[in-house]
Amino acid sequence: MRAMIYRHYGPAENVQPAERPKPSLRRGEVLVKLTTSSVTTADWRLRASAFPGGLWLLGRLMFGLFRPRQQVLGGEFAGRVEACGEGVSDFAPGDRVFGFAGHGAHAEYLTIKAKSCIVKTPETLSDEEAAALPFGGLAALVFLRDFAKVHPGEEVLIPGASGGVGLYAVQIAKALGAKVTAVGSTGSLAQLRQLGADRVIDYTQQQLSAVGRDYDVILDPAGFLPFPKGRSLLKPDGRFVALNFGCAEFGQMIANKFRQGPRLIIGVNEDKQEDLRTLLRMVRDGQVRPVIGHRFDLADIQSAYRLVESRRRNGAVLLRIA
Repeated sequence: MRAMIYRHYGPAENVQPAERPKPSLRRGEVLVKLTTSSVTTADWRLRASAFPGGLWLLGRLMFGLFRPRQQVLGGEFAGRVEACGEGVSDFAPGDRVFGFAGHGAHAEYLTIKAKSCIVKTPETLSDEEAAALPFGGLAALVFLRDFAKVHPGEEVLIPGASGGVGLYAVQIAKALGAKVTAVGSTGSLAQLRQLGADRVIDYTQQQLSAVGRDYDVILDPAGFLPFPKGRSLLKPDGRFVALNFGCAEFGQMIANKFRQGPRLIIGVNEDKQEDLRTLLRMVRDGQVRPVIGHRFDLADIQSAYRLVESRRRNGAVLLRIA
């Protein structure tokens, strides 16, 4: 099968086409012939060994000290089940499916456990729309619902709202009943309003320090707002939720336990099938819609990486595989 692999950490040029054997199917797994994948911030950081905030060594120990253990990246995927392993009853050959695999989706075929983060694609979604959902949608759902514990009527501030997670965070915070202030560039403001933001702030024109101490929750998807600055925008019992964190945030979280005021919350979301089903229900109910920014052919994956690294995308950066 055709796959895009990287044998060494480094720039986008390190990702090159290669022929790989089709993955072998094990008990409890499904083999998916992929039509669509994406390049996410996680793919970029793994490829470049760009682990945030002093976590370089930990990242290398987890993913390969001298060279990557998994040479095929790609988490988000959509496609069709080609075969099922022993013990699989929830899927059958021919089913359209999508989900999040962690790695391996920058290729023509993927194997994934049937009980992990994979569900059937409803007829109302195209493969591209489905593949645009899991990375940003699952992160926004889990961090807002479970970590921030957003309640109806609360004020939520989302810096970097036009990014891969931020666009879903705007929609999911609204679905949870919050009043949303979204921060983005001039060109993204109309899109953020369309997605439901009650208030938009153009960071090129207005300093966040001028927006007032009014927020119950700040969700920072990509490290745009340091916690010491974010504290001043929160109510005394506010919560600052950081998806992008390093050693400094660990230290601040520990120090924060010994003083009163807004709390810093960090964590890692698990990619669960149950949460993906919740996300699908929100799509069905009109609360969330997939947001696609750019499309590239799999062979042009280097250009997709460069766009993600620029941090100037509006929506998912998709790869057309089939």
